[in-house]
Amino acid sequence: MRMSNMFSRTLREAPNGADCKGYEYLLRAGYIRQLGAGIFSLLPLGFKATTKIENIIREEMDKIGAQEILMPVVNTADIWKETGRYYSIDKEMSRFEDRAGRDMVLAMTHEEAVTDLARTEIDSYKRLPLLVYQIQTKWRDDPRPRAGLIRVREFTMKDSYSFDKDQEGLDKVYRDHYKAYFRIFSRCGLPAIAVGADSGMMGGKVSHEYMYLSPIGEDTIITCKHCGYTANRQVASFKKEYFKEEEKPLEKIVTPGAKTIDDLTALLNIEARQTAKAVFMVGTFINDKTGEEKDKLIVAIIRGDMDVEESKLSNAAKANSIRPAHEEEITACGIVPGFGSPIGAKGDMITIIDDSVAYSNNLVAGANEAGYHYLNTNYGRDYDGIIADIASARDGYICPDCGEKLTASKGVEIGNIFQLGTRYSAAMNCFYTAEDGSKKPVIMGSYGIGVGRLLACLAEEYNDDKGLKLPVSVAPYQVHLISLVKDTQIGEDLYKELQDAGIDVLYDDRKESAGVKFADADIIGIPIRITIGNRSLKEGKVEVKIRETDETTSFLLSDLVDEVKQTIAKLQKEIDDNIVEKELN
Repeated sequence: MRMSNMFSRTLREAPNGADCKGYEYLLRAGYIRQLGAGIFSLLPLGFKATTKIENIIREEMDKIGAQEILMPVVNTADIWKETGRYYSIDKEMSRFEDRAGRDMVLAMTHEEAVTDLARTEIDSYKRLPLLVYQIQTKWRDDPRPRAGLIRVREFTMKDSYSFDKDQEGLDKVYRDHYKAYFRIFSRCGLPAIAVGADSGMMGGKVSHEYMYLSPIGEDTIITCKHCGYTANRQVASFKKEYFKEEEKPLEKIVTPGAKTIDDLTALLNIEARQTAKAVFMVGTFINDKTGEEKDKLIVAIIRGDMDVEESKLSNAAKANSIRPAHEEEITACGIVPGFGSPIGAKGDMITIIDDSVAYSNNLVAGANEAGYHYLNTNYGRDYDGIIADIASARDGYICPDCGEKLTASKGVEIGNIFQLGTRYSAAMNCFYTAEDGSKKPVIMGSYGIGVGRLLACLAEEYNDDKGLKLPVSVAPYQVHLISLVKDTQIGEDLYKELQDAGIDVLYDDRKESAGVKFADADIIGIPIRITIGNRSLKEGKVEVKIRETDETTSFLLSDLVDEVKQTIAKLQKEIDDNIVEKELN
């Protein structure tokens, strides 16, 4: 490709809204352009880079026996109504009617569509196992798109789906994906870790997320450096200390102005662990069959030295979504904000008790009367509810496996794998005939990788103060050729020679200054830069610079093609030598 003909151009300054370095450089280097909030065009450089990522994904998916298909991004709503997700998913899913008045959706994932396909293709155990995948557009109307391709509304995803007759088959294909994903990310040059995760709207009981650890991430990853325990904070557990003692009589005391745990502990000269904190949320519960919505107050009780993890609370309450409660919603159940607890509360509400409270005694809690608290409240005697782990893990807490201290890091989710089980097949009548003649639901798995997000993370990982410096396996071109000599034929001949040798070349043939050409080369971030300059050419040489290390050398013009091939092979070998092979424990 000649830069004089390139559709995109570089920018000297990043447009407003570039909130992280990788996003800034993808914009300035001309890889992407924004059309609207969370909606981007891939320009030629960005398209070539994502195509290379997709080809790596295809190779690894093919290796584990997956077959590539392509499903529509526009789905009939009927299949989503069969599983109930048409009603349970909120405004992130875009719904519309076609010209005949039929309900339609823009697919944010394809479990329903692929299950509809499977029930037409799978009739017997003899047809199992099967594994398909696609690389296709998705739409999620995210209310808070950010960081360029990190969090978008329209995106390209590799999603694969497995079909098995038993749990043993699902376990095998799940392990295959677990290993293949590490190969994909390491072949792209991106460091990743796998963490236990919440299945969320996907359903199923077992899932893992793949995380790129970075300060720009929105997820918090809890890890133990001693034993390797790793989980998303949404599901992470930790070892809790319970404080058991003989129950004491309930006693109401005056606590003027003590509306917070800090106020209360200061007033009573006690520790936060001696209190029971009430957190009030409203859960939305949706009938999967009718779509009818019902809001209900959720009262979460947790010890004062801990915080509630909303994802855990939502799962414990079996709510489709939760939000902070308004004051009038709290008082409607006979609870006084700032002095609230389940004691004496009334009305339609769900009470979830963290085990830190349920298994400790004589905690101070609100008396549901302004300016008053109770001493010596005890779960089971003074109030009831559902016991669950709803506590949020954080840095310094104790590992549940080995007892060492946990650490917290920020991360970006770049892939996920789910054991769906029969969540979709049972709901959509995707059955097969077993060896004994009985009808059984197909056992399914779902596995995703965000292609654009992967490019965004690579841009975040590989940059310096000059621009991008992408790995050779995913960079849009292998070589950036710059000619600074007046004799244009020299550059033309070398460009053709490199292309004829099968080398992917971006040729800067523009009539620009050396400074402009070098600055553009730096920001675009092609791994190898070849410069034809007057001084080196007099010696029959050209300058070759490695973008990653800034290492510069000179090669004879007559040897250049072979030397460049060897350099490309060396850069690729460095990636290949670091391919991660990890098995699921």
